[in-house]
Amino acid sequence: MNTQATPSPQFYLTAPAACPYLPGEMERKVFTHLVGQRATEMNDLLTQGGFRRSQNIAYRPACEGCRACVSVRILANEFVPNRTMRKLIAVNGDLVGTMLPAQPSTEQFALFRRYLDDRHPRGGMSDMSALDYAIMVEDTHVNTRLIEYRKRVPGAGLGDQPKGELVGVALTDLMSDGLSMVYSFFNPKLDRRSLGTFMILDHIARTHQMGLPHVYLGYWVRGSAKMHYKTRYQPQEHLTPRGWERYSEADDSEG
Repeated sequence: MNTQATPSPQFYLTAPAACPYLPGEMERKVFTHLVGQRATEMNDLLTQGGFRRSQNIAYRPACEGCRACVSVRILANEFVPNRTMRKLIAVNGDLVGTMLPAQPSTEQFALFRRYLDDRHPRGGMSDMSALDYAIMVEDTHVNTRLIEYRKRVPGAGLGDQPKGELVGVALTDLMSDGLSMVYSFFNPKLDRRSLGTFMILDHIARTHQMGLPHVYLGYWVRGSAKMHYKTRYQPQEHLTPRGWERYSEADDSEG
């Protein structure tokens, strides 16, 4: 009989650094490594506890004087798209989303670079190379997939492998209670399609079809305009000191 205890994860704390979301604030993170046979199970537990994954690292904010970062998850089984969202789904009716193994391609990287150069030219990922992108996709010990969004080729059957133009990609973790959107990027010139919103809506639909309850969106940052979009998808829950609680914009007492 093996009585050896299962090793517990070791947690570490980063040094203070400038916050990328709130001017004048400093951020710190607590993190651990997601490796070994229990990595998928640990990723589930940590994500449900407010952590996010980046490659084989799980992290969450541990800022000393700020609690603006709040974990968000959409209740997929209760979600009903509003009129604007339904119109957007119709606009993108010619797209096919295909879930694939987490394997990078030169086509994906070209789209990734196009997205970064247009949307985040001075961001922390702006100098990523093809090797960096491959590591971002492949360096994982958890149940990860890529979802490619392509234009449907005229005349192609529903069961055919899509071969049309690649317009968006989502790196997504499959979890016991839903999908966690790790990172997504898209053709920045296709403004009419609002591909960032469409990919979230598609993940909600996929999660509902899988019979699972949650889509994890990462952190909503109170006071950050560029994070406000995450509160559009109702109903949703926010992780509070009391656990996961339903949230609506009317509940926000900011200011």
